[in-house]
Amino acid sequence: MSGVEIEIRGVAKTFDRSVEAVAPMDLDLRPGAVTALLGPTGCGKSTLLRMIGGVETPTEGSIAVRPKPRIGFCFQEPRLLPWRNVLRNVGLPLELDGRPRDVCRREARRRLDMVGLVDAADLLPAALSGGMRMRAAVARSLVADPDLLLLDEPFGALDEVTRFRLDEEVANIFREQAITVVLVTHSISEAVFLADEVLVLSPRPARIIERYEIPFGDRVASLRGTEAFARLQADIYDCLRGGMSEDER
Repeated sequence: MSGVEIEIRGVAKTFDRSVEAVAPMDLDLRPGAVTALLGPTGCGKSTLLRMIGGVETPTEGSIAVRPKPRIGFCFQEPRLLPWRNVLRNVGLPLELDGRPRDVCRREARRRLDMVGLVDAADLLPAALSGGMRMRAAVARSLVADPDLLLLDEPFGALDEVTRFRLDEEVANIFREQAITVVLVTHSISEAVFLADEVLVLSPRPARIIERYEIPFGDRVASLRGTEAFARLQADIYDCLRGGMSEDER
């Protein structure tokens, strides 16, 4: 399977009958594409992500994910178990699925190699830097070969240099694996660098202000220094700022 197709029709979410988090929206996401949800804090991005993943139920409307996917999650906090070494943390989803121990270890080591962390396999999480812990979390989210990967601000707590480096490491992994990826982020630079499409959302309740197709191919560090990258960032910033200003009027 090369990713999954996501079809959202009339989906809205209201909490406690009064807090409208997501306004009714229609949305189609392409198989194998990386889609970034970009918007201000508290606008409903994570709520939409959780509804796509089946963690939250829409108040109205429907979400169809075809075919039924294996889903990987990666959150802002790495959530590694402190008493398990890195290898056993990464292999945990396979353990919970009842896979043989040798399979868990082999597949976990393969994903650690993908994120450049195989040398840390025997270390406990406390011995890792913040960036290394997040790489371990990304490896864990990939270990079960997901068709749909949901990322909720996975690098948001990191310094900018570390964040840029991790973006570069994972960008081509996503494309090589042909996974459908939905990414929540506050960073315009990260959205443009990682995504095939950026959806700019309004302040709560979330609605789609604009959709941007990202025209770049391979995502390499030098891309950030190009005029085209800077111009697209500026366009998206103006759109995001304009949407926030409209909400204030």
